[in-house]
Amino acid sequence: MLTSLYIENIAVIEKTSIDFTQGLNALTGETGAGKSIVIDAINAILGARTSKDIIRNGAETAFISATFENISGKSLALLKEYGCESDENLYIIQREISLNGKNTCRINGRPVPLNILKLITEQLIHIHGQHDNGELRTPETHISYIDSFNNINKTLVKYKTVYHEFKKIESELYAADISDAEREHEKDLLSFQINEIDDADLSIDELETLNQKKTVLLNSEKIVSALSEAKDSLSGNDDFIGTISSLKNAYNSLLSAARYHEISAQLASRLGDSVYELEDCSLEISNALEQIESDPNELQLIEERLDLIYKLLRKYGENIDDILDYRDNAAEKLERLVKYEYNREQLQKQYQIKKNEAELLSSELSAERKKTSDWFAKRVKEEMTFLDMPNVTLVVNFEPCELYELGAEKIELLISTNPGEPPKPVSKIASGGELSRMMLAIKNVLSEEDDIDTLIFDEIDTGISGSAAAKVGMKLKEVSKNRQVICVTHQAQIAALATTHFKIIKNVANGRTFTNIESLNFEGRKQELARILGGVNITELTLKHAEEMLKSIEISGV
Repeated sequence: MLTSLYIENIAVIEKTSIDFTQGLNALTGETGAGKSIVIDAINAILGARTSKDIIRNGAETAFISATFENISGKSLALLKEYGCESDENLYIIQREISLNGKNTCRINGRPVPLNILKLITEQLIHIHGQHDNGELRTPETHISYIDSFNNINKTLVKYKTVYHEFKKIESELYAADISDAEREHEKDLLSFQINEIDDADLSIDELETLNQKKTVLLNSEKIVSALSEAKDSLSGNDDFIGTISSLKNAYNSLLSAARYHEISAQLASRLGDSVYELEDCSLEISNALEQIESDPNELQLIEERLDLIYKLLRKYGENIDDILDYRDNAAEKLERLVKYEYNREQLQKQYQIKKNEAELLSSELSAERKKTSDWFAKRVKEEMTFLDMPNVTLVVNFEPCELYELGAEKIELLISTNPGEPPKPVSKIASGGELSRMMLAIKNVLSEEDDIDTLIFDEIDTGISGSAAAKVGMKLKEVSKNRQVICVTHQAQIAALATTHFKIIKNVANGRTFTNIESLNFEGRKQELARILGGVNITELTLKHAEEMLKSIEISGV
């Protein structure tokens, strides 16, 4: 579970920390105090994409740190897989966001990429916000509720694999199914291209070699002049004896002295090595001079060859490797076209096999969905009945369709909130408050199938009040007995049920806005509940009402 959250330089929060507890944690505060910033910070820790705009004005970086304890299930396995395991099962996740765009994520001090952070944390916390209610108004999302159950998801993964194979073969079949005239034209074109490349008889390093030869031939006079001068300097000519002869004389002199003088012997040895090396250089210079030709015909042949290669490069690729790859691919295409009837027949067979597999798996998928949907509708109805919607009717409607990535049917939740009225699409029936309760009911049912340790509800109570709000609070309290629940709320009935109550407070000092978060004691909770109940003017009666709410919950042991 999430035990602590530290936030620094996020929007109006300069520095603050929250120590969450097991059970129901409630966050309350005035509108605009910064409740959404806390959720944004948690989202950032979970690997959500963030903008540098969230960095507090005047700061260079923003920093968030979250501590998790007693992690289990898939997240723990992933942490071990990526080398972030902890002997004490305590994990500190940190993220720093900079104005320069740099984003640093760490788990127990170990750097991790953002995508890996997101993968690891997706099983740590689920955040259910107001925007989730919009999912209910979008029928395309409803199928995901049914598919969230493990047995269905396994079949769905198998179906998707076969479906994608089926669609790939279908694309190949359509691509091969062209007219005879188009096919003959394509064959002629491919044959011409293959022959053109084959006739060129290219080699991989040819372009570089030809350009080097061209450079030498274009500058042969300069090269011959320079090499000749170098050779004369070393070996001499009619006008002077050259460096090698001079060094040989020095070498022989040192040898004479070496019989009597050890240092001279050492110097003679070193100088002898130099003489041998210079003689070798002189020989190589002579060889280089012999190899250099200034034949204008050779230069013309090289330029013609280069023109041919550059022509092929413009048509078939950026380098000779590309040209040769193009030739091989063209040969494969030509072979398929030559064997068109046979290939088409084989594709049709594969197409039918994969289509049959996909249809069979889609039937299995549909059967599992229908079996699960009855139980799902029953459980969601039970939850909604508890949440003050006793007359609700919920139906999972299946509409057959052509095979697509999710199967062979569309699924939509239909609802009736009044007795005698037929179930209709959610978007046409449910009010804002009903959507909130329906989404809470669905999330509670789905949570029975996962091992998520922490659930966060961001203003799930939108559009409800009175007894409905109280029922929502009781449901959140019930869920918090088995996992940690963090709830951002505007309802006193929900906040009163919290195990731990935090107040988000916004202050202005020296022209700057500062948000702090305080854990409230009994008296603080009474004052905050009275504010929620009574608004700006808190009366003794409102305070008494708030106190009675807290005491009645303590007595009942809820």
